[in-house]
Amino acid sequence: MSTSSAPSSRRPAPFDSARRATFVAPRTNRSRPSRRVRRRRLAVAAVAATGVVALAAGLMGVFPSVSGSSLPSLPSVLPGTAFSPSADDGFIGDGAGVDLADDDLPAIARLDPELLAAMRAAEADAAGDGIRFQVTGGWRSAAYQQWLLDTRIAEVGEETARAYVATPEQSRHVNGDAVDIGPVDAQYWLISYGSDYGICQTYANEPWHFELATEPGRACPDMRTDATG
Repeated sequence: MSTSSAPSSRRPAPFDSARRATFVAPRTNRSRPSRRVRRRRLAVAAVAATGVVALAAGLMGVFPSVSGSSLPSLPSVLPGTAFSPSADDGFIGDGAGVDLADDDLPAIARLDPELLAAMRAAEADAAGDGIRFQVTGGWRSAAYQQWLLDTRIAEVGEETARAYVATPEQSRHVNGDAVDIGPVDAQYWLISYGSDYGICQTYANEPWHFELATEPGRACPDMRTDATG
């Protein structure tokens, strides 16, 4: 369960759409280690990542999902409200197994086309390392985003909730500019090689949350601490 804040003076402005209207193959001058070495490094990183996700989930008062990709297990209806998110709002249920090819789902279909193209290119290359991407969060309606925030505030308090959940006005998910990916080995493949495609982890406390945040082949910008800044 991840969100992102809208651009501010503390982060790079969104790319000019005219400059990135069509996704191109990644370009990089870095030599990539052999596949065997990459798999070994990813396995080690995945073990470390599991601890990060568990810590995040503990702070939010929930147990991490099987995929280890985000903060799961929300009630279907927030007490005192009549709203329950549906697929039309971008809702993805725990263990739904959604992938980047599921164009019939609004959570995928309403992602920014350039982000989606970059993610699919990364996924195709990750498959060569035995890595499969699972989408746990994509586009969300403003109503769904507000429900996520209200639910977390009710569960764990405003300060902790806002470190992980942005308002609808701030959330990059609502604009289709962010995607949450699992499982842990997929997250760390993207953390290691995502910049080749322009993809970056943008929150230090959310290793599952990715945005199109740099030019392909260039370094990612510094991460923000959490969704508050």
